[in-house]
Amino acid sequence: MSKNITRRSFLRGAMGAAAVGCLPKTIYAGVRRPVVSVKDLSLYHLHTDEKIALSYFENGEYVTEALRDISYLLRDFRTGDVIAMDPRLIDLLYDLKGALGTERPFQIISGYRSPKTNASLRKSGNGVAKKSFHMQGKAVDIRIEGIDSKVIQSAAMSLGRGGVGYYLSSNFVHIDTGSVRSW
Repeated sequence: MSKNITRRSFLRGAMGAAAVGCLPKTIYAGVRRPVVSVKDLSLYHLHTDEKIALSYFENGEYVTEALRDISYLLRDFRTGDVIAMDPRLIDLLYDLKGALGTERPFQIISGYRSPKTNASLRKSGNGVAKKSFHMQGKAVDIRIEGIDSKVIQSAAMSLGRGGVGYYLSSNFVHIDTGSVRSW
């Protein structure tokens, strides 16, 4: 068998490659992107000193108990109120971890905020939104030890999902599952 490529075999291969390129992405999207069967996170709440490291997604399904544990850790630490956190927010944290290429835990500054806590923080003039996504379980304020918050902000923005706020003076990044925007 000859190792030389003939003009005819080259053209046949080029036409085949061009035909594949014309196929709808849904046909071959699964081939290019490996299916993740397990998604895990490590979280450390700076105000409560609580830590968790767990798998929250296994075999194509969310792990209910793990989501409950995450929601509890992200509770309003001022009032103790707990709300079910948006699984899309948890997935956003997971994808952010991947974009940053780290296994370090996310340090949590603020997760869920009750309306009472949110109103109190607004009165103190900390730039807290009246209809904050924190009150819906759709936002979290984070940092990661050893990674500059500006780098975290940039990685979060590169994902193109939700809101991303950078707070230089407090050294944290806000992410939420609202519309794509940044500040």
